[in-house]
Amino acid sequence: MKRLVWAAVLLIVAACAQRELKAPEQVEFDLLGRIAARYGSEAFTGNVQWRHAGNGDEMLITTPLGQGVARIVREGDAVHLTTAEGKEFRAPDSESLTERVLGFRLPLEGLADWVQGRPSPALEARGWKIEYQGRDDRGRPTLMRLNYQGIELRFAISQWR
Repeated sequence: MKRLVWAAVLLIVAACAQRELKAPEQVEFDLLGRIAARYGSEAFTGNVQWRHAGNGDEMLITTPLGQGVARIVREGDAVHLTTAEGKEFRAPDSESLTERVLGFRLPLEGLADWVQGRPSPALEARGWKIEYQGRDDRGRPTLMRLNYQGIELRFAISQWR
């Protein structure tokens, strides 16, 4: 019983923890949305809360029921991922890190351009493709599909803050 209580406490702490970005510049966007990933015979759906500044990102991925899955923080050239169990992982880029820990690639660095409707030459050069499937009344993307070597990511933005 004690283990179950501690596991629940760790899950809540990991899901709720927010660390301030060390970004001296203004936050470019703060959004809420959903993500669906399909890779091989595996699939994942969840919610996303994402804050982006020029040299940093903080993304919290939760299950559809709101349980923490992962917290990804990018500061400059370093990316840290913390799981709901409190395990920490580091890598120089989000794609290799999320593939290793979550099982699918999430191109955080270039995705920031695409969610704002801007081109991302770095992602395109690496083989990522995007299809915009919906926009809001201000012309901002609300629904997009990304493809990369057997991986399909669907990203739906429900709220810009």
